[in-house]
Amino acid sequence: MRHWLLSLLLCFLPVSNCLAVVPSTLKIALITDVHYLSPQLIKEGDALKAFEAASGRRTRELHEVLDEVLAALGREKPDILLVTGDLSNHGELASHSGFVEKLRPLQNAGTRIYVIPGNHDILVPDPKAYKGSVSTPVKGVTPDEFARLYGDFGYDEALLRDDASLSYMVEINEKIWLLAIDSNRYNEQHPTSISGGRIRPETLEWALEILRKAREKEVMVLGMMHHGLVEHMPYQEAFFSDYLIEDWRQQANKLADAGLGVIFTGHFHANDITLHTSPAGNPIYDIETASLVQYPFAYRVMQLQGNELHVNTRFVTSIPGNPDVENESRRRLETITRRVAQNRLDIPWVPIPEEVKNNLIEMIVQLHLMHVRGDETTNPDLRESIRLFATMMGAEADMESFAFDFPPEDKEVLLTIGVK
Repeated sequence: MRHWLLSLLLCFLPVSNCLAVVPSTLKIALITDVHYLSPQLIKEGDALKAFEAASGRRTRELHEVLDEVLAALGREKPDILLVTGDLSNHGELASHSGFVEKLRPLQNAGTRIYVIPGNHDILVPDPKAYKGSVSTPVKGVTPDEFARLYGDFGYDEALLRDDASLSYMVEINEKIWLLAIDSNRYNEQHPTSISGGRIRPETLEWALEILRKAREKEVMVLGMMHHGLVEHMPYQEAFFSDYLIEDWRQQANKLADAGLGVIFTGHFHANDITLHTSPAGNPIYDIETASLVQYPFAYRVMQLQGNELHVNTRFVTSIPGNPDVENESRRRLETITRRVAQNRLDIPWVPIPEEVKNNLIEMIVQLHLMHVRGDETTNPDLRESIRLFATMMGAEADMESFAFDFPPEDKEVLLTIGVK
């Protein structure tokens, strides 16, 4: 019954009209993983220092970074702004409310804004304020509260909403629809937060029906979702499965075969674009964008004309309060990456020679710093590290064919959407 009604509703959606005026170019801006923490919830003290030390973030600087990006977008005047999840730090009501107000001026200037939640936004078990000597619990938000808070940013405009999730569809114009897919597992995450993503079976069926009708009406569909739809590096599923949706290969194939040619994602805090082609030969691009809370402070400004999408990536390198914010943040990320790599390689029952372990840690640090910015290249030092590590492990590395980054390029590229 549910899908029969959906099909009926889709039949009454506008059909392309050759007399209608449709803009020849759509300017699309994108930000993600803002992790906005309301100034109401922070005050200098031990609690804030501990949070910033653990996260590698400088909270007040991040407010300036966001202000710089929104001011730049105000000058760019995009037609639409997509925000692909993790809008708040840990789902605090005050942070969500504050972020809504941050977006208002851009919306009032004429940019239509669409959001989708991330794993840090809804029913998070531990939303906190950081004031004084200890952190204290604060109110979070439920799924219904999230949709009400962001009613002006997609939910109230939606032509269709999914009953099983916070997914929705809006009409950008008569030739383009936006399909916002909620891939989060907030209903499962008590007492701990779940980072990994999943498209519910009912949600996938709902999305596929929309894509089927779009194909009949010769409408292009743009997708957006928090979690990655496809792998963005070799062996990502094995080492970083929480940054992909479950059963990603089958889900990506179904969406590509139904006609979805591009999806905008976040979650991994990295700039990367990957082309995935289904066994039937249908391509889909996953355009993943880095976070605004750490190096490289990236956002996208894109131009869509026909089925050609020109992707341009911008970076915040300085702010009024810190002209060296990019380099300082890079050093903090390097320190955190090294610490995480060290912890993961300290496995008592799998002894690794100290020389091998140190070499591997440096490889991980260098590759991660390149990956988050996009367009990884193997410089001579890194290539030598990879060769040495392979030799230590009793293997030979073919450095001529070594590639860490999947095509296409990640920062500046012209993509043709929906063409085999």
